Amino acid sequence: MGRSKSPNGEFAARKLIRKRKHFRWKDIYYKRRKLGLNKKSDPLEGAPQARGIVLDKYGIGSKQPNSALRKCVRVQLIKNGKQVGAYVPHDGGLLYINVHDQVTIHNIGGAQKGAKGDIPGIKYSVLKVNGVALSQLVTGRKEKGTR
Repeated sequence: MGRSKSPNGEFAARKLIRKRKHFRWKDIYYKRRKLGLNKKSDPLEGAPQARGIVLDKYGIGSKQPNSALRKCVRVQLIKNGKQVGAYVPHDGGLLYINVHDQVTIHNIGGAQKGAKGDIPGIKYSVLKVNGVALSQLVTGRKEKGTR
């Protein structure tokens, strides 16, 4: 029988622990987690929400088999100046957003922080406009504040 390359015996524990620690770095998920690579590449920097200024309003064609223009806004984040696209939910939600408004965005909830549903390349969704929830603006419960 072939002998194992791992040490074995009564006093081998320290060596085994060090060896296991060393080889964990071969696991790409461990490596990315420990080096914080997912946080570094995330425009929100690991935060659940972020505020930004609306630069542009546009529509994105949805993926097959659906056919629609999904309304989106281009947002420049206040905390780091990065620009991201954000989906505007609710029927007529875009009517309550103007250029230069301050919006709060959050992750849209796709697989592994990716895009959701039939909207290609959009990872974020608008939550608030000028500090007022978009859902309350659309239902008419609240008026939009001015900055």
